[in-house]
Amino acid sequence: MKNKKTTSEGHLDLNTEGPGKTNLLNRRKFIGGMTSAALALTIVPRHVLGGTGYVAPSDKMTLAYIGTGTQGLRELQPLLSIPELQIVAVCDPQKYAIGYNDWGRTGLRDEIRKTLDMPNWTSGGDNTIPGGRDNGKEIVDIYYSKFRKDQKMKGCNAYADFREMFEKEKDLNAVKVMTPDHLHGVIAMAAMKRGIGVTTHKPISNRLEEGRKVIEMAGQSKVTTHLIAWDSNGSMDQVMSWINDGSIGTLKEVHNWSNRPVWPQYPILPTDTPEVPKGMDWDLWLGPESERPYHPHYTNMVFRGWYDFGGGSMADMGHYSLWTVFKALGLEKPTIIEPTFSHVCGINDSTAFQVKNDFSFPFASSVRFKYPAKGSRPAVDLIWYDGGMRPAVPEELYEDNKEMPAEGMMFVGDKGKILAGFHVDNPQLIPEKRMAGQKKDTPVKENTSGFIQFMNAVKNGKQCPGSFTEAGDITEAVNLYAVALRTGRMLKYDAANRKITNVADANKYFSREYRKGWEPGTI
Repeated sequence: MKNKKTTSEGHLDLNTEGPGKTNLLNRRKFIGGMTSAALALTIVPRHVLGGTGYVAPSDKMTLAYIGTGTQGLRELQPLLSIPELQIVAVCDPQKYAIGYNDWGRTGLRDEIRKTLDMPNWTSGGDNTIPGGRDNGKEIVDIYYSKFRKDQKMKGCNAYADFREMFEKEKDLNAVKVMTPDHLHGVIAMAAMKRGIGVTTHKPISNRLEEGRKVIEMAGQSKVTTHLIAWDSNGSMDQVMSWINDGSIGTLKEVHNWSNRPVWPQYPILPTDTPEVPKGMDWDLWLGPESERPYHPHYTNMVFRGWYDFGGGSMADMGHYSLWTVFKALGLEKPTIIEPTFSHVCGINDSTAFQVKNDFSFPFASSVRFKYPAKGSRPAVDLIWYDGGMRPAVPEELYEDNKEMPAEGMMFVGDKGKILAGFHVDNPQLIPEKRMAGQKKDTPVKENTSGFIQFMNAVKNGKQCPGSFTEAGDITEAVNLYAVALRTGRMLKYDAANRKITNVADANKYFSREYRKGWEPGTI
């Protein structure tokens, strides 16, 4: 798997036009890999037909953008400048910028101001954090009218309900899904059912069975699919070189630890019932999940901590770090999943008790997956850590007088260890003296962004790297992580039949009870 070009923060670098930008889209690749000579013979230069940057309507890809919360608006902006792309619709159950949370009070607002070249732009609503479909539509319309006015594009439509959007937008080529996790699968299947390409944030689904159905539909369909997390995966080339040449002996364990969660996770269910924000359709936001009163602790950036709406820290970050590990090591179906996690206690009538929590992810956890031998690879344990938990400091770091980093990855063999960054970046044999004389491999990098590759594939009716069909094993793992934490038990997994064999009650967590009309594949 090749690396993709990203910013230092892991976001796609797609700012391709507008003030001070140049077009990164390889036009030749976009129309199917024709040679430059053929292009010269068959295509009149676009600037002759319609001015600099002109793209014929027949060459544009139309996209609907589903999910205009803070991360949605953040990732919307780089797409605006792609000449071959037109965002024709945005969709979100929330209309106004009310009650949103973000990593900072003004960062997103200032990004939008810069993108639109409008120093005084405000979000409206409660005038704090941007969000909502009105902001999404406004950003698209303003950008196109200022920086792509020669293309005379019609205004962007805004919808609360993606089902209505699919009914009314008849010429969609693709959708980008930026909703909370519990909606990814049903929306992706609805798009594929209509022959519309899908790129979505991780996870594919926060339920194992739903994820399987999405991936099966993707495999049976000719529709182009893409899981965005693929774009930020690191390279396993150097690590595999050391493993294969015996530098650490026989590989026994892979450890990966994250500083997530970096959002609140709640040990009890909300008991108060605040009013639904103006312009928010709470029923649509719930989608396939069971009815309950609105509460802000469920929504926006904090949805990740709830089993119903999110996938926890591993679903949030493990796709970025581990997908490439799964591929390189051929990790397919675990046989044992073993959880360790924090708990919360309280006092009631002067008596201490432990909170019975089957609704939110723990503050901190470690989950071990045992993968059987495959081919020449021996059995391997994969251990995920979050909430500040990390593996024990290896003796090799004592020798180097170092501590474990806050986030990272470690490959443990019976004769040595490799320590790397979270995305398998900058791998090192430890202790430091083992790096003497080592010639490190330089990974081959793909300069075309994941989204542009997705566009190329949609245009040509093909698949692209990072398709849903490549994500089956990581999707299974992140959902088994949640099942193990919910049960609090060591689980024995029969992968062939997708069944937990030693804790029968655990199997109910493989799916959800869908509200009528929200079953996967029926929309």
